[in-house]
Amino acid sequence: MFKVTIHPHWEIVQGAKNSLDTTALLALLRAIEQGGSIAQAAKSVQVSYRHAWGLLKDAEVVFGQALMHTQRGRGTVLSPLAQKLLWADRRIAARLSPTLESLASELESELGKLANNTTGTVRLDASHGFAVAALLNQLHAIELPVELRYRNSTDAVTALARRECHLAGFHVPLGPFEGRAAARYLSILKDKEHCLIHLAVRRQGLFVNPDNPLHITSLNDLQRHDVRFVNRQAGSGTRALLELMLADGGIPTSAINGFQNSEFTHSAVAAYIASGMADVGFGVQTAAERFGLTFIPLVRERYFFAIEKTAMDLPLIRQVLSVIRSEAYRASVNALAGYEASDTGKVLSLGEAFGQH
Repeated sequence: MFKVTIHPHWEIVQGAKNSLDTTALLALLRAIEQGGSIAQAAKSVQVSYRHAWGLLKDAEVVFGQALMHTQRGRGTVLSPLAQKLLWADRRIAARLSPTLESLASELESELGKLANNTTGTVRLDASHGFAVAALLNQLHAIELPVELRYRNSTDAVTALARRECHLAGFHVPLGPFEGRAAARYLSILKDKEHCLIHLAVRRQGLFVNPDNPLHITSLNDLQRHDVRFVNRQAGSGTRALLELMLADGGIPTSAINGFQNSEFTHSAVAAYIASGMADVGFGVQTAAERFGLTFIPLVRERYFFAIEKTAMDLPLIRQVLSVIRSEAYRASVNALAGYEASDTGKVLSLGEAFGQH
């Protein structure tokens, strides 16, 4: 089985002569940020001190300003420009990761077919989430062939109904919004044909800057003129949930500064805020914590895989279910901030999950 990994690569060009490949520079800046020393950073990224120094100076020529400062008692620290470069790289990775992971998965499948290395593939369509990513890591570890497409929840469930995938990932809030949120999926799924595999419970809420300098406490604060918001993309389950909550609170989306600004993952929303481009967003707790943001919990939700009942007996699906029910996977889910794995691996009918008869 082949494993394909695709990483973003970006360059900066100034005029006709000055160009900068950021790959080596960013690795060096990250090492300086962590260790506070150019010498240690050079050793960490396995280049000579002379090469590292030259790389930094060449970049400073392109930008026309310093990338680092030496402070007594603190060693070498990054300048605001260098910090902005690192944040830009994190934003790029957060925004592009679903597309690149999906493309890598397609390439793995095609290469496997050409090399006659695979006897079958699990096709998974799912909204981007940390529990799904943790599952993929474990499936890859046992070399189970998976073809992944990250897409919004509605599109994933629709693909399952069209028999374009084996598993479709979607999420539904617990509490007063459950019925209305579930209705969009229950209009596509059929109780006689489909069942659900419970993956995890997770918390969604507001992302704000560390220590919450604007004192944001609820969705009502999104209407304030001094608050800049960043949203998830139209069609995503998270945005649909937010719109339900706003409507329930009588908050018009037109009153929210930045409501039309959108990102395609929870991590991209968090990176957008952490880089100073917005003050608040809405998403899962794990993303907020990974970017050093303060999280304000608002709602818990269940994440499911929908599947055709007849597919439950397929050997590859049985392997997937075995991994989902394993102690190792449960531990990886519980280790994610805001995630719970108490019912992970439980198989439910639509009626059992949502009280539909």
